[in-house]
Amino acid sequence: MTEDRVVADGLYKAFGDNEVLKGVSFRVAAGSVTTIIGPSGSGKTTLLRALNALDVPDAGTVCIGDVSVDFAKPVSKDELRRYRMQSGFVFQSHNLFPHKTVLQNVTEGPIVVQKQPRQEAEAAAVQLLEQVGLAEKRDQYPYQLSGGQQQRVGIARALALRPKVVLFDEPTSALDPELVGEVLSVIKDLAVEGWTLVVVTHEIQFARQVSNQVLFTDRGVILEQGPPDAVIGDPKEERTRQFLQRILNPL
Repeated sequence: MTEDRVVADGLYKAFGDNEVLKGVSFRVAAGSVTTIIGPSGSGKTTLLRALNALDVPDAGTVCIGDVSVDFAKPVSKDELRRYRMQSGFVFQSHNLFPHKTVLQNVTEGPIVVQKQPRQEAEAAAVQLLEQVGLAEKRDQYPYQLSGGQQQRVGIARALALRPKVVLFDEPTSALDPELVGEVLSVIKDLAVEGWTLVVVTHEIQFARQVSNQVLFTDRGVILEQGPPDAVIGDPKEERTRQFLQRILNPL
């Protein structure tokens, strides 16, 4: 039986009067791919950011690997730091350090956060850059790269921390259409290698191809979840059907 790598239970998050997450619960098996789909404003990105505590939940518990946090109680800085180290985050718009080279961007976390020796961190970073097809760009700066290449550096940076789960926030939404494929290809390769991935995406066919589990969110709740053939291929909820109809048949 596959162990659960992520267990989220009863997550709530509000910004002022706007309740964005309303008691969200789900599990992610180790070595699996979970995609989160849904309309804009449905809470997808907030849910992902809550898993990394970039947006600290107001209530609920999350367990990643063997680190568990109950957000209804005060959480110390040390607890939060240890919890955040369990996951890597890939942002929509890369968020690379513009004044650092590609190699320096990838080694920043291992050296500064995890206190790895520089030589060890750089050797691992070069391997990761080879994995995402950018080893020859190691000494270049972000402005010298295409958007797709920057996003692949962002993926390598997240992997460098050897996290228990990698979180992707709409990793292709800021890219020109012709660059989308190169980033999705890297994510597919990571899935094949057995990384545990949670991906917020509008790429429905990608979600169908790589997911073990699809979550459909709407108005702060998970309305439907299950394997892609069920949620995307044969949704039970009328709201899910409406959403997929608009995405897959826009005209």
